[in-house]
Amino acid sequence: MEKINVYNLEGKKKGLIDKPLIFNTKPRLDIIQLASSISQSKIKQIQGRDKRAGLRNTAEGWGTGHGVSRAPRIKGGGFITSRQVGRVPFAKGGRRTHPIKAEKKIKKKINKKINKKALAHAISASGDKYWVRKRGCDLENVPDLPLVVDDKIQTIKKTAMIYSILCNLGLQEELLKIKKKKIRAGKGKSRGRKYKTRKGILIVVKDDFGISRASRNILGTEIIKVEDLSINHLAPGGVSGRLILWTQSAFNELNNYEVVI
Repeated sequence: MEKINVYNLEGKKKGLIDKPLIFNTKPRLDIIQLASSISQSKIKQIQGRDKRAGLRNTAEGWGTGHGVSRAPRIKGGGFITSRQVGRVPFAKGGRRTHPIKAEKKIKKKINKKINKKALAHAISASGDKYWVRKRGCDLENVPDLPLVVDDKIQTIKKTAMIYSILCNLGLQEELLKIKKKKIRAGKGKSRGRKYKTRKGILIVVKDDFGISRASRNILGTEIIKVEDLSINHLAPGGVSGRLILWTQSAFNELNNYEVVI
């Protein structure tokens, strides 16, 4: 079995560890993108329109013989909307022709085997320099892929120490790149999501003894337990090759993953 290096918190080699068989899987982008799109469909909010919208008025047709169209008109007189056309789709304030319905099924399903395969392919792509570079990561100073670090990182509770360790492991270029923010195009700017931020380093741990609190203020960096890994963490937006930092115990857990070819 192939061996890879384990690094300590100073960025120096600590020892060797067996590389799990899941990294021998050849990534298939179509499966990863399928699982990602289905996963994203589950977090969408259901939309619908009130069934009485546009119909809360007194509009009725006058029939023929009045020299006007037979469209339904609002009853009454002495106010601005009286005798105006209402209810119908082409009228001001009328109903929608084909309104969005809350009963529409927007959550998609996926076979368990395909989902397992997508997870395996996304993990495999994260350990391949070709896919990680293709996603846009700078690997010039990164010593190895997959990148494995000592379990002591799980106990750190200071943001400055986490940042220093990531720099020791050659990830300073990635940290600088994900600091950049872009202003969102469109109406989202005025709806509480003005800036678009990048997805940065994913740190996968087995146990969380304070590292999530320490790293939450590092922009773009995420902490996740190995048993909670999903396709949205490994391939955000369906794009595989995310740069991942594994703790040694979490990396050993990958030997228990089912390798689906």
